[in-house]
Amino acid sequence: MVDQWLQAQSFLGVVVDWSSTRALLGLSLVVIAGALIGEGVFRFLGLPRIVGYSLVGLGVAVSGHGVAATGEIPPVVRMILDLALALLLFELGARVRLRWLRTNPFLLVTSLAESLLTFGTVYLAMRYLGLDTPSAAAVAVLAVPASPAVIARVASEFGAEGQVTERVYMLSALNTLYGVFASKLLLAWLDLDQGQNPVQAIVQPLYVFVGSFLLAGLLGYGVARVARGLDLRNENATLLLLGLITLALALTKTFGWSTLLVPLMAGLWLRNTTERPWVWPRHFGTAGGVLVLMLFVIVGSAWPVEGLAAGGLLALAAMAARAAAKSAAVFMLGWFSGQSLRQGVGVSLALTPLSATALVMYADLQGSHAGFAAQLAPVALSSIAIMELLGALAVLGALRSAGEIAARRP
Repeated sequence: MVDQWLQAQSFLGVVVDWSSTRALLGLSLVVIAGALIGEGVFRFLGLPRIVGYSLVGLGVAVSGHGVAATGEIPPVVRMILDLALALLLFELGARVRLRWLRTNPFLLVTSLAESLLTFGTVYLAMRYLGLDTPSAAAVAVLAVPASPAVIARVASEFGAEGQVTERVYMLSALNTLYGVFASKLLLAWLDLDQGQNPVQAIVQPLYVFVGSFLLAGLLGYGVARVARGLDLRNENATLLLLGLITLALALTKTFGWSTLLVPLMAGLWLRNTTERPWVWPRHFGTAGGVLVLMLFVIVGSAWPVEGLAAGGLLALAAMAARAAAKSAAVFMLGWFSGQSLRQGVGVSLALTPLSATALVMYADLQGSHAGFAAQLAPVALSSIAIMELLGALAVLGALRSAGEIAARRP
């Protein structure tokens, strides 16, 4: 029967690339399942759609087809991660008003304290549980950022507005900046430990930050110019905006800058160089919506089952230490910035997510120090897997408890 089918193909001049066909079929099924399950949990359970996307990712991981099954993140998957995350980081940055720090400087103090306390607490916990110094430091660095992608998505989907929402936007943007900076210092330390030229190891992080800052300014300026002549809710303007971000990412990867810093700082530049309120298309149109879906499916699938068994307990300990540190800083210092007890509970919960940002930071570590990253994989990827679902639920619960979204949206 197979021979007859192949003969018929030959007669008709048809050549089928079965590997590509299977990949396309798998991608189609993932998108369909993600869309259906995401919409189902939103409509019938009142939960964020990314919970459904993450469940699909977990299913992919359990089936043995997750992105970590091969031991590394494939280039195509990394491209989807970078582009989808760039859209959400740019949108988040454009919602953060840095002038608030001038009138309320204790917000900056709180952000520095919660990031430093998170790093220190997680590092000490990992050292106590037996990790060596470099591995404990790496886990601590990955624990610093609260996932802006999860926070931005949940808040946008449920129309959250208020003090808790604004504080979480601010704190997640700042601790992402700190986390990326710390990750570059970690890479420099590892390079020095491997005998690299000290000058090169020191100059490299500066090169990344200066280059990312300059490109972010150009991207923000470009978007501002587009916005002056076009309505950003228009389809053509949306495509142009998406193209500008894609071009910026291409330049970022070409010159070795940070795919996390460029879109986030571009959004911050855009929001804080003008008084104009920005009205964004929802996730930059349909294409952006598909990318966001794929982002959370990929993150949900980015762990091998055996890795969870090997590093699950350490990951739970790291995440417990992380939550305690962030909560302690928010409660101890929040009062000085005008934060109520109820708001403190909300902010602490909403800083829980650890998702795509940590995965991209881990992928950068994997690209430059593959052997070290492989040793770290069970703990790092298990932490991301554990927090993928819990983080989204924590953000929703935080914003609802603060009274900043409706009890249920249709």
